[in-house]
Amino acid sequence: MRFLYAIPIVLLPNTAHLPSDASVGVSLAALLVALLFGRRDSASIDRQSLMWAPLVALFIAMLVGFLAAHWHDLSGAEKDLREAKVAVLFPLLYLAYLRSGLDLKATRQLIIVALVVAVLAGLEAVFQARSFNLMEFSETQRATGPFGQIKMANRAGVFFAMFLPMLVAIALEAGQRRNVRALAIAGSLVLAMAILFTYSRQSYLIGMFVVMILLVWRSIPVALLAATVLAASAIIFLPSSVVDRVQDTQQVDASGAVTLDVSTASRFTIWSGAVDMLRDHPAGVGLGRFSEKIGNYTTYSGKDAHNGFLLTLAELGPLGLFALLWVFWRLWRLSRWLRRSPAAARPGTGTLERGFTLAVVAMALGNLYGSPFFDSVVMANFWILCGLMERYGALKLSSALAVATATMPAHPPAPMGQRFPLASRALPGLARPKNALR
Repeated sequence: MRFLYAIPIVLLPNTAHLPSDASVGVSLAALLVALLFGRRDSASIDRQSLMWAPLVALFIAMLVGFLAAHWHDLSGAEKDLREAKVAVLFPLLYLAYLRSGLDLKATRQLIIVALVVAVLAGLEAVFQARSFNLMEFSETQRATGPFGQIKMANRAGVFFAMFLPMLVAIALEAGQRRNVRALAIAGSLVLAMAILFTYSRQSYLIGMFVVMILLVWRSIPVALLAATVLAASAIIFLPSSVVDRVQDTQQVDASGAVTLDVSTASRFTIWSGAVDMLRDHPAGVGLGRFSEKIGNYTTYSGKDAHNGFLLTLAELGPLGLFALLWVFWRLWRLSRWLRRSPAAARPGTGTLERGFTLAVVAMALGNLYGSPFFDSVVMANFWILCGLMERYGALKLSSALAVATATMPAHPPAPMGQRFPLASRALPGLARPKNALR
């Protein structure tokens, strides 16, 4: 069954390389067969899903937003229904992998498959960069890996940044096997290079932030100092195109005034327009309607909100934003539960749990300057990883409890004198344990 569960992990991020809807259709078929014919979980790991309630709340908010969008206009119903279906479908991947019935070894193997797929996607982005002019940044030369058009570069960067801390955590783990550490370091370097060539400035910051946190987490002050110095002197080692991309954030005009580049300035204008949109439509403009309506408030017609939280608020209103924040809070609760589980507290354990925590942080940060949360291709493997990690934690906890129960010393029978106090007065020896009578 693990092969069937591995199929969506491989296919879904590579949707752009396959015929239309092929990856989704094959993935759903594989999951359906696996769920129908796979084994069921035992009662020992059958626990309440942490994400079920907030996901249901988000689905309800999206349904209300969909109905609101088409209450007076049904012209785009088919297109919007298809997008809404995808937006609802992919978080359900979390539930499919959480209830997969796989054992601890198979679950860990699928987590590794997800990391390998991320590294291969990063490797594709690095190969794309071979044809770039690395001496000068150009908007027409940005790596996207398997995610298709150049407009996906920022979201590709967030995808790579989400999986980067998982590999860095493995590389930093004390006592890690040499070959595993070498592979983790190689994978981390590939993802770091992929992030560079997406030229996504938010992904630069996210990647550096999660790596710094992991170094602090592992109490590696020397490595943290070295990383800080390296980051400060990166201008010497990085390609000129990367340095240009970062420096372009602020520009100096002929009069000497410092201004923001067009891309950055447009975000602030769009965000201001989103606030005006919400003022006119307190309950939201409807699911999928932001890009259509933003032209009424700014000159950026057809543009994305570039902020997942603001996009949700503008389209679904306060109810949608509350549901989204609930989802993020529960994701943090899930990562905290994994880290604090007794099964992750022993020395040499908890590596994946720490990496997953920073993956959640990276995903949340990626939605502050972009809106990849509702992008099915980018988020599919993240939701799969959530289901696998929660299952992994539950299986480890169940295994640890079983071992503790099996090794727990049996309580010696109480001395007969304690059970018959009157008899112990006549025969004091009955009050002593059996081994004390010898």
